[in-house]
Amino acid sequence: MTQVNPRSTSTNLRHDWSLQEIEALLQKPFNDLLFEAHTLHRQFHAANEVQISSLLSIKTGACPEDCGYCSQSARHNTEIEKERLLPLDEVIEKAKIAKSNGSSRFCMGAAWRNPTDKNLDKVIEMISAVKKVGMQTCVTLGMLTDAQSQRLKDAGLDYYNHNLDTSPEFYGNVITTRTFQDRLDTLQHVRDKGINVCSGGILGMGENATDRASMLQQLANMPQHPESVPINMLVQIKGTPLFGGDGIDNIEFIRSIAAARILMPESQVRLSAGRHEMSDEMQAMCFFAGANSIFYGDKLLTTENCETNDDLVLFARLGIKPSEVEHDLVKAEACHS
Repeated sequence: MTQVNPRSTSTNLRHDWSLQEIEALLQKPFNDLLFEAHTLHRQFHAANEVQISSLLSIKTGACPEDCGYCSQSARHNTEIEKERLLPLDEVIEKAKIAKSNGSSRFCMGAAWRNPTDKNLDKVIEMISAVKKVGMQTCVTLGMLTDAQSQRLKDAGLDYYNHNLDTSPEFYGNVITTRTFQDRLDTLQHVRDKGINVCSGGILGMGENATDRASMLQQLANMPQHPESVPINMLVQIKGTPLFGGDGIDNIEFIRSIAAARILMPESQVRLSAGRHEMSDEMQAMCFFAGANSIFYGDKLLTTENCETNDDLVLFARLGIKPSEVEHDLVKAEACHS
C-alpha cells in the first residue's frame, strides 16, 4: 500500500475562511496558486493516485424539482424519459462491472425530491447488495429526514451525496423548488449520523467569481469538511434553462479546483461532470491542482462521460494509478473515530 505523508489531522484544519480571503486566493498568479495547491496535496495525499467511483442512475426522470441545469426535471422539455427504479439484479450486475473496471466506490442516484420510506427500503437493499460485491457505497436521493439518514447509516452506507450547487447568493437563479438551507439541513442529518459527506458544486451556470468563492466558503467552513468534494463543470443540455450560457473559462475552473484543495486539504476533490468536454491537458492540470477523484464510465446519470478506456490511457500517460480502496476506508473510519 502506498504511504501518504499527512501533514496534520482534522483538528488543525481551518473552518473560518472569510470571503475576501478566498477571493484573494482565486486571484493569485496562476502558477503560484497551483504550486501552493500541489504542495499541499502531496502533504495529505499520494501524489499520483486517483480514487475511482462509478455512478449509476437507479431511477431516471420526472423529478418535481426545477434545477436549471438538470435534464431530469419534469418541468423541462428534454428528451429524458421517465423510468422506474432499476431492479436489484441489474444494479448488482452494474456494480460488478464497475469493480472489474477499477472502481472502488459505487454511487447510485435517483431523481427524487426526497425518497419515500417505501423507496428507501428498495435502495437499502441495493446498498447491502453492492457492499457484498466489495465496494464502497454512495447514494444521492434528494432531501432526507433525520430518521431516513439513520436508516441509511444502519444499512452501512459509506457516503451520501448532496451538492450545494452554487453560492447561497446565486442559488435562487438556479433553483426555486427548494432552498439553500434545505440542502444544509440534509447534509447536517447525514453528518449527525456519521455518514461520510459528499458535497460540492457546479461551475459555469452564470455565477461570478465571488459566487464561486462563496460556495467554496460554505463547504470549507463546515464544522467538518466534506470527505468528498465534487467540482462539476456545467454540461449544457438542450431544453434546460441554462442551455446556451457562456459557461466558465478553463483557467478559472482549474483555479477553483486548486482553491478547493487548499481550503479542504484532507478531502478528496473530485473532477466530476464536464470531463467529456475537457482536453487531456486540462484534466492533467486539474490533477496537478489537487483533484484526486473521478467518475469512471461513459455516463454520469444522463450525460456523457469519458470512456473508461480513455481514462486508463490518460492515467498511463500521466503515471497515475487508481487508489486502493483501503486508503479510503481507513480515512473514512478515522474521520469518525
